[in-house]
Amino acid sequence: MISPKKMNILYQILEVKKEEVSRLKKKFTLNSFREMEFFEKKSFCFLESLNKNGNISIIGEIKKASPSKGVIREKFDHKKIADIYFQEGVEAVSILTDKNFFQGDLKFLSDIAKEKQAPLLRKDFIIDEYQVFESKAYGADIILLISEALTKGQINELSHAAIEAGLEVLLELHSKDELEKIDYSLNNLIGINNRNLQDFSVNLKTTAEVAKEIPENIKIVSESGIQSKDDVKYLKENRADVVLVGEHFMKAKDIGSKLKEMKEWCRFEN
Repeated sequence: MISPKKMNILYQILEVKKEEVSRLKKKFTLNSFREMEFFEKKSFCFLESLNKNGNISIIGEIKKASPSKGVIREKFDHKKIADIYFQEGVEAVSILTDKNFFQGDLKFLSDIAKEKQAPLLRKDFIIDEYQVFESKAYGADIILLISEALTKGQINELSHAAIEAGLEVLLELHSKDELEKIDYSLNNLIGINNRNLQDFSVNLKTTAEVAKEIPENIKIVSESGIQSKDDVKYLKENRADVVLVGEHFMKAKDIGSKLKEMKEWCRFEN
């Protein structure tokens, strides 16, 4: 866990999450999640959809705001954005559900789950099994676990909870320092975030450097800072199987055309 002395944004977020989890446990039991609309529905499998025809896969992200950039998309309609992503055939849709720092909402997830045509990733700061079961109950197929926010033991525990709930896990790293926490027999989908959590700078070399240390059979998702054909080409050459793209689409006047362009960049022959 990051030292409280640093008081960086991740630490602040995690303190808020602890309070949220405390309230969640007062309101629900784990069994109560099983009675909710989506819990017993079979999840869409993300890993099965990857690398069709050797192309890089795309996770399109729905994100209104971020702590570093503020509001990214003023005219924000989560359902319309999801419809565009589904129409253009992304392999998954990432949905920010954190309210305090990203202006997200769990309702975005459940609204989109009613019409989903691809796996949904709940992107939040998950620190407790209650959040895992909550994710399934609201329609997620995949959850994000952030290694920098968790101990090795917590990653193991939450990954097992995800399996029990019928969810896949995207385990996110920000540096090689977190590699020792990974049990590859349990976590076979690794996200490499190119954003430095201390100063918010972005460097695609992070994917290249971390990917070298990851076994060949593990699928790699490169996250953050992907916005050009050269970016995608570089990531292709450095083991990325998937790109997670949010801000590039969220800033676009025409998300559909930007996504079509990104899909061309991700084609095997490019």
